[in-house]
Amino acid sequence: MWTVFTITIPDHKVKPRVDRLSRGTDTNHRTTQPVMKDTAMFRTLIVEDNAIFRHSLREMIHRHFPFMSIDEAGEGTEAKEKIAACCPDLIFMDIKLPGENGLELTRHIKQEHKKVIIIILTAYDLPEYRKAAYHYGANYLVAKGSSSRDELITTVESILGQLGFEWEGKTGRDSAF
Repeated sequence: MWTVFTITIPDHKVKPRVDRLSRGTDTNHRTTQPVMKDTAMFRTLIVEDNAIFRHSLREMIHRHFPFMSIDEAGEGTEAKEKIAACCPDLIFMDIKLPGENGLELTRHIKQEHKKVIIIILTAYDLPEYRKAAYHYGANYLVAKGSSSRDELITTVESILGQLGFEWEGKTGRDSAF
């Protein structure tokens, strides 16, 4: 059905880290480029009105999944425009947005694009929010401030796997975020 995670994303710059994709070596033991399969077209949209949180989440996702195309929207109308232009595979949706409720936007998106995976972001990890998120068509709910970075990354890896996207070297964690 759906999974509940919470996440804390600090509002400071993220330290650089080693690329998560595996790099091979050629016969002279030089590092080669990452090997990816079927991931070049994976699109993610982050719909969040808090710019600091939105940029931090984008940076974290990009550092762990550099092959993803990641776009951002600060409110519902902008999100609708971006979805109409190029429908993403994964959407991180804030539950409270200026002008439009994230749950209503989720329902609208799911009516038009049933296969889109939507992760609701909320500062309130309440049972009624979980129930509402499921009712409106969300696949996951992430409570800001409580889940670890690794839990979120594991969730995204699981989603990629469920959708048939594969890449080599998706093991291991570091503490850069």
